[in-house]
Amino acid sequence: MPHCQKAVRPLARCLQNSQSLYVSARSIRTFTSSTTFNAEVAPQEPQEAAPSGLDPATVVRPENERKLMRQGIMPIGSRRRRAALKSSSNIPFEQLPYQCFQEARKVLQADREYKLEMIAKERSRIKNLEAQDVSISGGERDKQTRLDSMRRYLEWLKIQADINDPLIKKRFEDGEGDMNKPIYRYLADRKWREYQHKLIVQRIEQFAIVPDVLAHFEPTAGVRLAFQSRKVQPGDYVDSRISEFPARLKVQVFDKGERLVSVAVVDADVPNVENDHFNTRCHYLAANIPISPVQDSLPLSKVDKEKQLILPWLPPFAQKGSPYHRYSIFVLEQNPGQILDVAPLKELYQRDRFNLRSFKDRHDVHPIGLGLFRSQWDEGTKGVMQRAGIEGWDVEFKRTRIPALKPKQKARGWEARHASDKYKPLRR
Repeated sequence: MPHCQKAVRPLARCLQNSQSLYVSARSIRTFTSSTTFNAEVAPQEPQEAAPSGLDPATVVRPENERKLMRQGIMPIGSRRRRAALKSSSNIPFEQLPYQCFQEARKVLQADREYKLEMIAKERSRIKNLEAQDVSISGGERDKQTRLDSMRRYLEWLKIQADINDPLIKKRFEDGEGDMNKPIYRYLADRKWREYQHKLIVQRIEQFAIVPDVLAHFEPTAGVRLAFQSRKVQPGDYVDSRISEFPARLKVQVFDKGERLVSVAVVDADVPNVENDHFNTRCHYLAANIPISPVQDSLPLSKVDKEKQLILPWLPPFAQKGSPYHRYSIFVLEQNPGQILDVAPLKELYQRDRFNLRSFKDRHDVHPIGLGLFRSQWDEGTKGVMQRAGIEGWDVEFKRTRIPALKPKQKARGWEARHASDKYKPLRR
């Protein structure tokens, strides 16, 4: 038996070597006959490492993710995706060694070149029309109408040129898209309308923001609301101790250019005991705040008190016994070039009985976004009202019991026969 083992051992060693060579050959096979580097795609510059030495594209552990976020760097993609990238060879996305993928990219590149030619032609047409005399164009109004239509078509062509590019979609999903480019604004708008737009429209109908606050409103910009470190979904209850400090908004618009907006925080459920109905109250009002697709952060506590702030932040509160209060944070876009004079507005507008409709009509502003939250009496409301100097922290609302209008019926049957005190133990 030992002689047999000695004879078989060289043969087994030879088979193992051949199998390892076969596996190594399979591992380095590229599965493509074309070149792996595509000349149309510019090589990406290496990203700078984080101060902690962690890579946002491959970080996996939750504690390391928190370290990156404390440094202001967000991890890229999902945790599963980062784990897959960490355990695989670092091959650029555009150089994936799959023949079908590379051939499909060639088709997409040819389509993009065709769209670029159409963009160049459309730009030439716009330039010729701009240089054309008004009398030939049919008047100034018709000329501007045609120019607007051609510019919209040009923007559509820009989107169609990049809509099928896998690199564009990858950058957008990784949060690296440049909102100055039409394609990323289009993708962001489409993603917002898939869920967030439907959610805020549903909340507007559910809480009767229309018509209680405005007669008509259709949101066209995404508004994210946060108090300090807490992110608030539309319609959430917010503790009075958290909402004591001004909110922070993130307003995402989907059309190019910078614009000025006004922000109004309105409470639509202020009890009016004398007239037995509800009034409105303005908790914050500011104007002339610049935003753009790339400048979406809007902290209400950092506005200019001289040129922007009209009414400072008043902590939201709901007195004891009153129903929950609906707080609407409206973002209203001002006309191009319109700058509101804040000084006279400070004297014109008061907090109580503030009417957002009259503010909208007087200054010709257009609501584009809405943040919504609710407040109710909690254990911290009394302290918040006392610190803010708000009266009514010791007032409790109670429902008035309305007597029945139906006259009291005379006892009949069993109740009449057992009405004496003798049958008192039998009564319910």
